[in-house]
Amino acid sequence: MPEGRNVLEILKDRGFVAQVTDEAGLTALLENPVTCYIGFDPTADSLHVGSLVPIMALMHMQRHGHRPIVLVGGGTGLVGDPSGKTEMRQLLTLEQIGFNCLALQEQLACFLDFSDGAALLVNNADWLIDLRYIDFLRDIGQHFSVNRMLTAESYKIRLEMGLSFIEFNYMLLQAYDFLYLAQKQGCFLQMGGNDQWGNIVAGTDLIRRKMGKTAFGLTFPLMTTASGAKMGKTAAGAVWLSAARTSPYEYYQYWVNSDDQDIVRFLALYTFLPMPEIELVKGLEGHELNACKSVLAFEITAQTHGVEQALAAFHGANRLFGPRQIPPDLLPSSRIPRVGESNNAATVPTLVLNADRIETGVSVIDLLVETGLCASKSAARRLVVQGGAYLDQGRIDSIEQRVGPDQFAGGGVLLKAGKKKICRVTLGR
Repeated sequence: MPEGRNVLEILKDRGFVAQVTDEAGLTALLENPVTCYIGFDPTADSLHVGSLVPIMALMHMQRHGHRPIVLVGGGTGLVGDPSGKTEMRQLLTLEQIGFNCLALQEQLACFLDFSDGAALLVNNADWLIDLRYIDFLRDIGQHFSVNRMLTAESYKIRLEMGLSFIEFNYMLLQAYDFLYLAQKQGCFLQMGGNDQWGNIVAGTDLIRRKMGKTAFGLTFPLMTTASGAKMGKTAAGAVWLSAARTSPYEYYQYWVNSDDQDIVRFLALYTFLPMPEIELVKGLEGHELNACKSVLAFEITAQTHGVEQALAAFHGANRLFGPRQIPPDLLPSSRIPRVGESNNAATVPTLVLNADRIETGVSVIDLLVETGLCASKSAARRLVVQGGAYLDQGRIDSIEQRVGPDQFAGGGVLLKAGKKKICRVTLGR
């Protein structure tokens, strides 16, 4: 356990804290090991980049000797959280929720140590599914004021569009989760995104009323890029933590293409590199700042997919875009290879074609689809017409262009969609 500094101070310094219910009280609580929790919504079989801030916060808590609880909302997922939504979510079946919960459990184990009770993973379906409705209304519902609930930002936004009764219950259920974990696990700290503030405060109030004890809430700022875009959203869709949904190379490229203005903030939030090293990044520009982007991408990819995949992505990008030299004194705590260190070649995403297919040439439109660079032939044609498709270093000028044996004389070709989506095409038998 790191010594000297309270974990709340660490979280504040690194940009995690938006609001705290009682900062002085929480600081005192965290002087000793505590149990905390964050809930994750199982609407898909993978989390995305937008979930990294809460995951990193739990990792900081565990590194400082506290016990994280990951709550997977198998029960509340059947209701749907209205927070931050302008319309009602599509309700998932119990089977879909169950499948997603299992996938998230496996994914979160890559970030937190669940051995020997160092962290817990719970599913609120275990206690919410069998609640007796009348008993719940009498025991829990009596402590909630409808007038006060309607002042919560998550409800105010939805009232203009239409708030369903099933969603209106969400605050009660999340507050009950907090109460349940306080009673069963001694958990008196809930953390979450700033859009969860109303739900978290409702839980602290319910614990005070039912148990006569003080509970705490802490929220994180809702993350956007310097351009104002929501974190993890791209033109191609969400950036997932699952390698099956977003490859480690694509994941690395997402981070290495971060806006210059975001680098210091992202290094503080998404890596464990020491803050004194990160502070020195302020004011850098040009090649030095680009090297910092490589460090950022490498560290986050290593955290999510492992060092081997991060190295493969780093070396693969160097082969495609030219070597990016990382000075030894730049963010020295990073594990990224430095000038003069081993630079083993690694591959970018690759499509292997049967050699027989290229004897008469293969359509570039077909290749754009088969490599996954375009979703359909019509999308591939639009890309070519708009001048966004490249074969090796040359722009593809015609939708009729074909790739033949001569282009593969060097062993393979690089097919590009724009500047960032790339696939190598090689031959096999």
